[in-house]
Amino acid sequence: MKRWLIIGLLFASSLLVVLYGVNASDRGFFMPEQLGGMKIVIDPGHGGLDGGASVGEVVERDITLSIAHELKKRLEKKGAMVVMTREKEGDAIAEHAPTEKFGTIRQRKLADLKLRENIAIEEDPDIFLSVHVNAIPEQRWRGSQVFYHAEGHPGGELLAKSIQGSFVTNLKNTEREALAIKGVYLLKKVPMPSVLIETGFISNPEERALLTDPAYRGKVADAIVEGIIQFQLSEKQ
Repeated sequence: MKRWLIIGLLFASSLLVVLYGVNASDRGFFMPEQLGGMKIVIDPGHGGLDGGASVGEVVERDITLSIAHELKKRLEKKGAMVVMTREKEGDAIAEHAPTEKFGTIRQRKLADLKLRENIAIEEDPDIFLSVHVNAIPEQRWRGSQVFYHAEGHPGGELLAKSIQGSFVTNLKNTEREALAIKGVYLLKKVPMPSVLIETGFISNPEERALLTDPAYRGKVADAIVEGIIQFQLSEKQ
């Protein structure tokens, strides 16, 4: 009897060693994923005929989509469920309502904006992120900045400050603070913490070069993820 008990204990011990070896590098084996259970909608700004800001062949539509894809990959690795309002070069209409016809570009843009709002409402995420790049006539301005709506969901302020703080600490491309604004339709209308993330100025030659570099876009995505983690931790306190 003792012999079989010893054999059983040895087998159990060996099994635990094997399981530890297989899962030791998997953090999720020991503790929950940092953003597990969180749902996030990412809205890559513009798309299709609406390219947004541009300098030569560098177009906002393409940069925002690339950053959004990098962000999606990283968020999913942290355990979040991610929905994108568009995943291709076209606008949201092209992906979700391709048979719709419009008399003017303005009508299409308004319908596209409303569609993005509806996606956010129907998906009912924990947070909504609108990703953009900035551009103004003067070349000297640079740096990331995050905006929240002064009359939107009250959690938008904390989310904006958390991501802005991460840009300052991790990306080191700005000393700006998160800013309340009133002119962004989606930030006011979607019923969850929402922010508009201006990832940099393509009107600044140096920052334009960075934003067209895939490695740098990955760093931008990393900084946003870190800001979301800090937001999540602050919410739980």
